[in-house]
Amino acid sequence: MKHNNKIVSLLTALSASLIFAHGTYAAVTADEAAKLKSTLTPMGAERAGNADGSIPAWSGGYTKADPNYKEGGKRGDPFASEKPLFTITAQNMSQYADKLTPGVQAMLKKYPDSYRLDVFPTHRTAAAPQSVYDATFANATTGKLVDGAAGLMPQGAAGGIPFPVPKDGAEAMWNHLLRWRGASWRSAISQYQTTADGKRVLTSDARADFQMPWYLPGDGGSKGVFWAIRMINDGPPLRAGEGITGLENLDATKGAAWTYLPGQRRVRRLPNACCDTPTPATAGIMSFDEITVFTGRIDRFDWKLVGKKEMYIPYNSNRLLTASNADALFDAHHLKSDAVRWELHRVWVVEATLKSGQRHVMPKSTYYLDEDTWAGVLAERYDARGQLAKVLWGIPVVMPDIPAVVTLSSGFYDMLSGAWFASDIYAGKNEQYRIMPPYKDSVFTADAMAGEGIR
Repeated sequence: MKHNNKIVSLLTALSASLIFAHGTYAAVTADEAAKLKSTLTPMGAERAGNADGSIPAWSGGYTKADPNYKEGGKRGDPFASEKPLFTITAQNMSQYADKLTPGVQAMLKKYPDSYRLDVFPTHRTAAAPQSVYDATFANATTGKLVDGAAGLMPQGAAGGIPFPVPKDGAEAMWNHLLRWRGASWRSAISQYQTTADGKRVLTSDARADFQMPWYLPGDGGSKGVFWAIRMINDGPPLRAGEGITGLENLDATKGAAWTYLPGQRRVRRLPNACCDTPTPATAGIMSFDEITVFTGRIDRFDWKLVGKKEMYIPYNSNRLLTASNADALFDAHHLKSDAVRWELHRVWVVEATLKSGQRHVMPKSTYYLDEDTWAGVLAERYDARGQLAKVLWGIPVVMPDIPAVVTLSSGFYDMLSGAWFASDIYAGKNEQYRIMPPYKDSVFTADAMAGEGIR
């Protein structure tokens, strides 16, 4: 009997360990979390600079707001007077290949006469309110990933980065999804598709309200909703009055999205608002999971945390905000090289591979997450034949009044067709990224969107 009891005990312990291994991913220890107040920044990046000093130590970020800035207006460029340290072109890219993503190298080769990287001094401008730092520190020892109806989801975390000391790729991607960019804001944005022959087409001229309940005091995503959007198109004329409202939930099966079509005068719920489904917010040009480099559910892929690398990435490109109009930002086949500031930063590299039995038009991708903000800034997507199909990009700008470094404009370059798409272009807008008081939940409903639409 004692022998049988031992077997039962061993089997019970084994079963418990398996459940833990496959059903719950543990938080870090108190000793590991303590590094957030010593060798790591409050958000989990390495506090120290690199060996040769080309990446400086983090010293609190950039929080000096421009005294001339008025809420909702145009933010300036604190580094406008700086000159590039050097320029990377197709001709000299081999010298820097170890710090260039495959996607950037492919763009240099594809457009050798126009695409280049002007590399500037690195400024680690990322910052957040103390409340976000405090929540991130608490999350380190309480946050964990658990199996949900739509794959792994955070539990025991709120109000900050959920996994500042990540153990796997899924945790890193959740950090990207839940990155700090303000809690409630309003934007006026334009979106453009550019055809392979360089013809630019306005696909959307819109006003949008956003909210991240994850960061609201007393909420912290308590209802599961961590991101909400309501966007109404004012143009082009063909799309005037169209709207979309979307709610991203920690449990993706509870997420929802609705569209309003003025010609039909009715709101429709989108049946499959995720993954490789084209999103109406971009006139169907991007898929849902390509918005701001990556958005949406993670259950279709296995996520591998490859490690951290020093790489040249877009950073502190406030010139995208100060430009007078879109013409100042667009070349025929990509954003103008003059418009994008590149710096050397450390990034987390995460590989996504389609799970067995799942489907997606892009079965493999690689994402590059800025270590200071957790924002995805670059990515490559590969099609079913293994070809590099798309290069995704997001452009971080510094907003010291929030304070935050926020990835604003984003898009993709289609490496097969030569077409490309730019989302959330703020150039020429009088109201670019206005921080707002918390919205009521009723703002992000189908009924509210219908009331905003016009014929």
